[in-house]
Amino acid sequence: MKTIKFFWNGIKIDGKLYRCHYSDGKLINYPEGTLTIYRKDYGIMPDVPGLNVQNDSDLMTDYFERDRIRIKPDNKFYNEVKNALALHDEHYVKRHEKYIKQEEEVKERLHIAR
Repeated sequence: MKTIKFFWNGIKIDGKLYRCHYSDGKLINYPEGTLTIYRKDYGIMPDVPGLNVQNDSDLMTDYFERDRIRIKPDNKFYNEVKNALALHDEHYVKRHEKYIKQEEEVKERLHIAR
């Protein structure tokens, strides 16, 4: 049995981190609350029971997609993925706040220098 852990920046399967990002946007053909995990690169996600990896790449037409996984509310990993999504969002909010603060400091220095 594979060990799987969800982090803000990806999924760790048997000790190897697969970098991903998360989304909770509404999907037309999925139930309300479905979460999506998107692979950050074009590598292949390993098979994990309970996770259905989707990839509609078409080599004949040079159309390539990154792997994605849909997590419905009844999935056994749903709460773990939802927690990882919250950490993911929190990370990016902090990162955005940091850049805003840096921008304000630069503006303040430029104003003082004039």
